[in-house]
Amino acid sequence: MIRKCLFPAAGYGTRFLPATKAMPKEMLPIVNKPLIQYGVEEARDAGLQHMAIVTGRGKRALEDHFDISYELEHQIRGTAKEHFLAGTRELIDSCTFSYTRQVAMNGLGHAILCGQPLIGDEAFAVVLADDLCINLDGDGVLTQMIKLYNQFRCSIVAIQEVPADETSKYGVIAGELIRDDLYRVHNMVEKPQPEDAPSNLAIIGRYILTPDIFGLIADTEPGKNGEIQITDALLKQAKAGCVLAYKFKGKRFDCGSAEGYVDATNFCFEELYLKGK
Repeated sequence: MIRKCLFPAAGYGTRFLPATKAMPKEMLPIVNKPLIQYGVEEARDAGLQHMAIVTGRGKRALEDHFDISYELEHQIRGTAKEHFLAGTRELIDSCTFSYTRQVAMNGLGHAILCGQPLIGDEAFAVVLADDLCINLDGDGVLTQMIKLYNQFRCSIVAIQEVPADETSKYGVIAGELIRDDLYRVHNMVEKPQPEDAPSNLAIIGRYILTPDIFGLIADTEPGKNGEIQITDALLKQAKAGCVLAYKFKGKRFDCGSAEGYVDATNFCFEELYLKGK
């Protein structure tokens, strides 16, 4: 069984400056709840109880959020505001949280490698918190992917179709169609220009990775932008064995961009907050 979820959360969030100058981008609120909490709730709902978070300088707020605030809880105990902390307290009580630091920003692949001491030798999930994924009609994205992992026992990436002129923002896959929503990957390119993209199927911030990925990342040379890319390591894994790409069910919001962040806030306010979900 998959028990652990890794959250790479050491980035500077430069697309959201100056808001992220002193606040982690993962703590940006969608209505009244920070992005990181949505990700942890998705992982918890998928049956994962061990949350491993890779942080960096200035990210202490992430640790404080998933900790008990005795003074605050004392102040609001017995008041109409007490229920606002119920969801966070439930996560604290039902999950374990461990942390390590990525000292230098060397890419997503490097961030995942930094999490190896927290993961060990087992398959694990990865959530990028600024990709907010919501499925109102059924299982969350991680739950969908874990069901696939239990069937195929290999690394899986979540994908969605994007406009051809936006491929330079993503890792892009090409592969053999196994069923309507599932591909066996045979090529992956990190942030290709539209004319170089193998398809318009873009990887978004949900992964299931087998533990051999750590060795592959360690042997991966810096690629796009001089960083160690998880896409390059996954391509090695795909050529040596099997990597699947899954067109998930649900909505995804790029909350690292102002437009996506506003869209996510409006959606969550109307579909979750107002309906008490």
